[in-house]
Amino acid sequence: MTSVDVMLPYYGDVEQMKLAARSVMSQHYQDWKLHVFDDGYPSDEPAAFFSEITDPRVSYEKNEVNLGANGNYRKALARAKAPIVVIMGADDVMLSNYLDVVVRNFDAHPEADVVQPGVQVIDELGIARMPLADAVKWAYAPKTRVPLVLTGERMATSLVRADWAYFPSLAWKTETIQRIGFTQGLDVVQDLALLLDIAAEGGTMIFDPELSFLYRRHSASDSSVRALDGRRFDEERRFFESQAERFRALGWTSAARAASNHFTSRMNAGSLVLKSLAKRKTDSLPRLIKHIVG
Repeated sequence: MTSVDVMLPYYGDVEQMKLAARSVMSQHYQDWKLHVFDDGYPSDEPAAFFSEITDPRVSYEKNEVNLGANGNYRKALARAKAPIVVIMGADDVMLSNYLDVVVRNFDAHPEADVVQPGVQVIDELGIARMPLADAVKWAYAPKTRVPLVLTGERMATSLVRADWAYFPSLAWKTETIQRIGFTQGLDVVQDLALLLDIAAEGGTMIFDPELSFLYRRHSASDSSVRALDGRRFDEERRFFESQAERFRALGWTSAARAASNHFTSRMNAGSLVLKSLAKRKTDSLPRLIKHIVG
C-alpha cells in the first residue's frame, strides 16, 4: 500500500478542526498518518482533544511561536516523509473515500505529480453552496466522468483561464512539492503558482471527478477580505503578468494569451464593485477598476 501523510496546519475554530481531524481518521484507506501543527492558538482544547486519541498514526504539536499561515505550511510540508502528501485545511472535511480516490489515481498514473478529486463547497454551517466564484470554477473545470490526465500547456492554459483547483483537497507527490516549495511573497495565488510550476516543467495533474472532499468557504476568509479591498488583485495582476512572460518564453501561445487576459480574475473584480459600494468601501474601487481594465 502507498502511505500518505496528511498535514494539518491549524489556527482557528476548534470544533471545525476536530471535524477535519475526525474525517481523516474515518478514511476507508488505512495507510495514512495525520500530523497537526497548531500555530499557537490561544486555547488548551486542541491539545486536550488530541491527548485522548490513542491512534499512533496521529501526532499533534503546538508551535512555540506563531509562524503565520505561510510559515506553518512550510513547516508542515518539510515534515512530510510519505510518498504522497496532503496539506489539508483545518476547517475542511474529507469524505470517507478521499484517500481511496487519490491513491487509486497515483497507482494508475505513477507519473502524476498531483491529483485533484471531486469537491463540494460548503459554508460555515456545513451547507452545500455554490457562490459565484465557485460557479465560475465549475464552469471552467474539465468536464469528464472518468479521470483526466493534464500536462504541459494544456494543464497551464486550463488553470490560468480559471483556477478550478482547491488547494486543501489536492494530493501531491511529496518529492515534487517539496522540491518546488511555496513561492515567497505569494498568498492568494500560492496554490496556482505551484500547479503552474509543475506544468512548466512537464509535470502531470490528474483530475478525478468522483466527489470525495468538502471545501469550506467562509465569507470572512483572508482571500475574501483581500478581494473586497483589492489587495488580492494587486497580487494576481503581477502574477499573471509574470506567467504570461514565462509561457511566451516556452512558446506556449495559448497559455500566454490566457495569462495576459486573466479574464475570470478580472470578472471576479468586477463582481465586487457593487459589493464594495454596498459596504461603502469606496477606497477599494481604484484597485478593483485598475484590475478590471488592466
